Amino acid sequence: MPGAAAVTADWQSGRRPARRDDLVALPLNVAPRLLDGVLEVHNGERLVALRITEVEAYHGLGTGDVPDPGSHARMGRTPRNATMWGAPGFLYVYLSHGIHTCVNIVCSPDGVAGAVLLRAGDVVEGADAAADRRPAARTARDYARGPGRLAAALGLRHPVHDGMDAISGSELAGATARLWLASAQQVGVASGPRVGVAGVAGTDAFPWRFWIRGDRTVSPFRWGRDAAPQVKSTRPSVLE
Repeated sequence: MPGAAAVTADWQSGRRPARRDDLVALPLNVAPRLLDGVLEVHNGERLVALRITEVEAYHGLGTGDVPDPGSHARMGRTPRNATMWGAPGFLYVYLSHGIHTCVNIVCSPDGVAGAVLLRAGDVVEGADAAADRRPAARTARDYARGPGRLAAALGLRHPVHDGMDAISGSELAGATARLWLASAQQVGVASGPRVGVAGVAGTDAFPWRFWIRGDRTVSPFRWGRDAAPQVKSTRPSVLE
Protein backbone atom coordinates (compact mmCIF):
# COMPACT_ATOMS: atom_id res chain seq x y z
CA MET A 1 0.00 0.00 0.00
CA PRO A 2 1.50 3.40 -0.98
CA GLY A 3 2.60 5.41 2.02
CA ALA A 4 2.40 2.44 4.39
CA ALA A 5 5.19 2.21 6.98
CA ALA A 6 7.79 -0.49 6.43
CA VAL A 7 7.54 -3.47 8.73
CA THR A 8 10.67 -4.01 10.83
CA ALA A 9 11.55 -7.58 11.78
CA ASP A 10 12.50 -8.22 15.40
CA TRP A 11 15.98 -9.42 14.38
CA GLN A 12 16.76 -6.07 12.72
CA SER A 13 16.91 -4.39 16.14
CA GLY A 14 20.56 -3.73 17.02
CA ARG A 15 21.73 -4.46 13.48
CA ARG A 16 22.35 -2.39 10.36
CA PRO A 17 22.84 -3.19 6.67
CA ALA A 18 26.49 -3.94 5.93
CA ARG A 19 28.50 -1.57 3.76
CA ARG A 20 31.25 -2.59 1.40
CA ASP A 21 33.85 -0.78 3.48
CA ASP A 22 32.90 -2.95 6.47
CA LEU A 23 34.44 -5.89 4.61
CA VAL A 24 37.59 -4.39 3.09
CA ALA A 25 39.92 -5.73 5.81
CA LEU A 26 41.53 -9.17 5.71
CA PRO A 27 39.10 -12.08 6.22
CA LEU A 28 40.90 -13.01 9.44
CA ASN A 29 39.93 -9.60 10.85
CA VAL A 30 36.44 -9.48 9.35
CA ALA A 31 35.41 -13.02 10.37
CA PRO A 32 34.63 -12.41 14.09
CA ARG A 33 32.84 -9.20 13.15
CA LEU A 34 30.29 -11.21 11.14
CA LEU A 35 29.16 -13.18 14.20
CA ASP A 36 25.65 -12.26 15.36
CA GLY A 37 25.10 -10.59 12.01
CA VAL A 38 22.26 -11.79 9.76
CA LEU A 39 22.22 -12.96 6.16
CA GLU A 40 18.74 -12.37 4.73
CA VAL A 41 17.88 -14.24 1.53
CA HIS A 42 14.73 -13.89 -0.57
CA ASN A 43 14.46 -16.79 -3.00
CA GLY A 44 11.35 -16.71 -5.11
CA GLU A 45 8.45 -16.02 -2.77
CA ARG A 46 10.26 -17.27 0.35
CA LEU A 47 12.43 -15.45 2.89
CA VAL A 48 14.94 -16.93 5.31
CA ALA A 49 16.99 -14.77 7.67
CA LEU A 50 19.90 -16.48 9.38
CA ARG A 51 21.84 -15.20 12.42
CA ILE A 52 25.49 -16.10 11.86
CA THR A 53 27.00 -18.13 14.72
CA GLU A 54 30.13 -19.76 13.24
CA VAL A 55 32.58 -18.73 10.52
CA GLU A 56 36.02 -19.55 9.09
CA ALA A 57 38.48 -17.17 7.41
CA TYR A 58 40.37 -18.04 4.22
CA HIS A 59 43.10 -15.99 2.47
CA GLY A 60 44.16 -16.28 -1.16
CA LEU A 61 47.59 -16.12 -2.73
CA GLY A 62 49.43 -13.00 -1.53
CA THR A 63 46.73 -12.05 0.99
CA GLY A 64 48.10 -11.18 4.43
CA ASP A 65 51.48 -12.09 5.88
CA VAL A 66 50.96 -15.86 6.19
CA PRO A 67 50.23 -18.11 3.17
CA ASP A 68 47.01 -20.07 3.71
CA PRO A 69 47.40 -23.65 2.42
CA GLY A 70 43.72 -24.37 3.11
CA SER A 71 42.30 -21.77 0.73
CA HIS A 72 40.78 -22.43 -2.70
CA ALA A 73 42.76 -19.41 -3.91
CA ARG A 74 46.13 -20.49 -2.46
CA MET A 75 47.59 -21.07 -5.95
CA GLY A 76 46.06 -18.01 -7.58
CA ARG A 77 42.99 -17.12 -9.58
CA THR A 78 40.97 -19.86 -11.32
CA PRO A 79 37.48 -20.00 -12.85
CA ARG A 80 36.26 -21.75 -9.68
CA ASN A 81 37.54 -19.15 -7.19
CA ALA A 82 37.17 -16.01 -9.34
CA THR A 83 34.52 -14.49 -7.04
CA MET A 84 37.04 -14.54 -4.14
CA TRP A 85 39.14 -12.00 -6.07
CA GLY A 86 36.30 -9.56 -6.57
CA ALA A 87 34.84 -6.72 -4.52
CA PRO A 88 33.93 -7.32 -0.88
CA GLY A 89 30.33 -8.14 -0.05
CA PHE A 90 29.68 -10.64 -2.83
CA LEU A 91 28.86 -14.27 -2.07
CA TYR A 92 31.38 -16.90 -3.10
CA VAL A 93 29.21 -19.99 -3.53
CA TYR A 94 30.99 -23.26 -4.27
CA LEU A 95 30.37 -27.00 -4.30
CA SER A 96 32.11 -29.09 -1.61
CA HIS A 97 33.08 -32.66 -2.53
CA GLY A 98 30.77 -32.40 -5.50
CA ILE A 99 27.72 -32.55 -3.21
CA HIS A 100 27.15 -29.68 -0.78
CA THR A 101 26.79 -26.01 -1.65
CA CYS A 102 28.71 -23.70 0.72
CA VAL A 103 28.38 -19.92 1.12
CA ASN A 104 31.14 -17.39 1.82
CA ILE A 105 31.24 -13.61 2.25
CA VAL A 106 34.01 -12.10 0.11
CA CYS A 107 36.34 -9.78 2.05
CA SER A 108 39.52 -7.76 1.30
CA PRO A 109 39.88 -5.07 -1.39
CA ASP A 110 38.86 -5.79 -4.97
CA GLY A 111 41.62 -7.85 -6.57
CA VAL A 112 42.84 -9.35 -3.27
CA ALA A 113 41.51 -12.87 -2.68
CA GLY A 114 39.76 -13.66 0.59
CA ALA A 115 36.47 -14.91 1.96
CA VAL A 116 34.75 -15.97 5.17
CA LEU A 117 32.92 -19.30 5.11
CA LEU A 118 29.56 -19.27 6.88
CA ARG A 119 29.69 -22.51 8.87
CA ALA A 120 26.52 -22.29 10.96
CA GLY A 121 23.60 -20.09 11.87
CA ASP A 122 20.28 -19.79 13.65
CA VAL A 123 17.15 -19.22 11.56
CA VAL A 124 15.49 -16.08 12.96
CA GLU A 125 12.87 -15.66 10.23
CA GLY A 126 11.44 -18.06 7.67
CA ALA A 127 11.58 -21.24 9.76
CA ASP A 128 8.85 -22.84 7.63
CA ALA A 129 10.89 -22.37 4.45
CA ALA A 130 14.05 -23.66 6.14
CA ALA A 131 12.19 -26.71 7.42
CA ASP A 132 10.84 -27.49 3.94
CA ARG A 133 14.34 -27.28 2.49
CA ARG A 134 15.87 -29.31 5.33
CA PRO A 135 13.40 -32.19 5.87
CA ALA A 136 16.12 -34.33 7.49
CA ALA A 137 16.63 -31.81 10.32
CA ARG A 138 15.44 -33.27 13.64
CA THR A 139 15.22 -29.91 15.41
CA ALA A 140 15.29 -26.22 14.50
CA ARG A 141 18.90 -25.92 15.65
CA ASP A 142 19.89 -28.32 12.85
CA TYR A 143 18.43 -26.28 9.99
CA ALA A 144 21.78 -24.53 9.37
CA ARG A 145 24.23 -26.36 11.66
CA GLY A 146 27.06 -26.88 9.19
CA PRO A 147 27.94 -25.10 5.92
CA GLY A 148 26.05 -27.43 3.57
CA ARG A 149 22.93 -27.30 5.71
CA LEU A 150 23.22 -23.51 5.95
CA ALA A 151 23.20 -23.07 2.17
CA ALA A 152 20.29 -25.48 1.82
CA ALA A 153 18.22 -23.66 4.45
CA LEU A 154 18.80 -20.36 2.64
CA GLY A 155 17.85 -21.89 -0.71
CA LEU A 156 21.22 -21.03 -2.28
CA ARG A 157 22.95 -23.39 -4.68
CA HIS A 158 26.06 -23.64 -6.79
CA PRO A 159 26.68 -22.47 -9.46
CA VAL A 160 23.67 -20.24 -10.10
CA HIS A 161 24.04 -18.10 -6.94
CA ASP A 162 27.82 -17.64 -7.04
CA GLY A 163 28.53 -13.91 -7.27
CA MET A 164 25.37 -12.62 -5.54
CA ASP A 165 25.82 -9.12 -4.11
CA ALA A 166 24.85 -9.08 -0.42
CA ILE A 167 25.43 -5.31 -0.18
CA SER A 168 23.32 -3.95 -3.05
CA GLY A 169 20.78 -6.76 -2.84
CA SER A 170 20.61 -7.08 -6.63
CA GLU A 171 18.78 -10.14 -7.95
CA LEU A 172 20.57 -13.20 -9.30
CA ALA A 173 18.84 -16.39 -10.46
CA GLY A 174 15.59 -15.31 -8.80
CA ALA A 175 17.17 -14.59 -5.41
CA THR A 176 18.47 -11.61 -3.46
CA ALA A 177 20.72 -11.46 -0.39
CA ARG A 178 21.37 -8.78 2.24
CA LEU A 179 24.01 -8.88 4.95
CA TRP A 180 23.29 -7.18 8.27
CA LEU A 181 25.94 -6.54 10.94
CA ALA A 182 25.43 -6.32 14.68
CA SER A 183 25.86 -2.75 15.92
CA ALA A 184 27.83 -3.91 18.96
CA GLN A 185 30.86 -6.20 18.87
CA GLN A 186 29.95 -9.75 19.85
CA VAL A 187 31.50 -10.92 23.15
CA GLY A 188 32.22 -14.48 24.20
CA VAL A 189 33.76 -15.33 20.82
CA ALA A 190 35.88 -18.49 20.74
CA SER A 191 38.54 -19.27 18.13
CA GLY A 192 40.33 -22.44 17.13
CA PRO A 193 41.35 -24.64 14.17
CA ARG A 194 39.15 -24.85 11.11
CA VAL A 195 36.88 -27.89 10.81
CA GLY A 196 37.97 -30.86 8.69
CA VAL A 197 40.75 -28.98 6.87
CA ALA A 198 43.63 -31.24 5.84
CA GLY A 199 47.26 -30.84 6.87
CA VAL A 200 48.76 -27.91 8.72
CA ALA A 201 45.93 -25.64 7.48
CA GLY A 202 43.59 -27.53 9.84
CA THR A 203 45.69 -27.22 12.98
CA ASP A 204 46.29 -24.68 15.73
CA ALA A 205 48.76 -22.99 13.38
CA PHE A 206 45.61 -21.55 11.76
CA PRO A 207 43.08 -20.76 14.53
CA TRP A 208 40.91 -19.08 11.90
CA ARG A 209 37.53 -20.50 12.94
CA PHE A 210 35.38 -18.25 15.13
CA TRP A 211 32.11 -19.06 16.86
CA ILE A 212 29.74 -17.74 19.51
CA ARG A 213 30.64 -19.69 22.60
CA GLY A 214 27.76 -21.82 23.92
CA ASP A 215 25.45 -21.25 20.95
CA ARG A 216 23.32 -24.32 20.22
CA THR A 217 23.71 -24.05 16.44
CA VAL A 218 27.53 -24.21 16.29
CA SER A 219 28.66 -27.29 14.38
CA PRO A 220 30.68 -30.12 15.96
CA PHE A 221 34.45 -30.01 15.53
CA ARG A 222 36.50 -32.68 13.78
CA TRP A 223 40.16 -32.76 12.78
CA GLY A 224 41.03 -32.83 9.10
CA ARG A 225 43.08 -35.51 7.40
CA ASP A 226 46.77 -35.38 8.37
CA ALA A 227 46.30 -32.37 10.65
CA ALA A 228 49.67 -32.18 12.39
CA PRO A 229 49.24 -33.75 15.86
CA GLN A 230 52.13 -31.87 17.44
CA VAL A 231 50.22 -28.61 17.26
CA LYS A 232 46.78 -29.92 18.20
CA SER A 233 45.07 -28.44 21.23
CA THR A 234 41.85 -29.44 22.98
CA ARG A 235 41.18 -26.01 24.43
CA PRO A 236 39.98 -23.17 22.19
CA SER A 237 41.05 -19.62 22.81
CA VAL A 238 38.38 -17.12 23.82
CA LEU A 239 38.08 -13.52 22.70
CA GLU A 240 36.21 -11.31 25.14
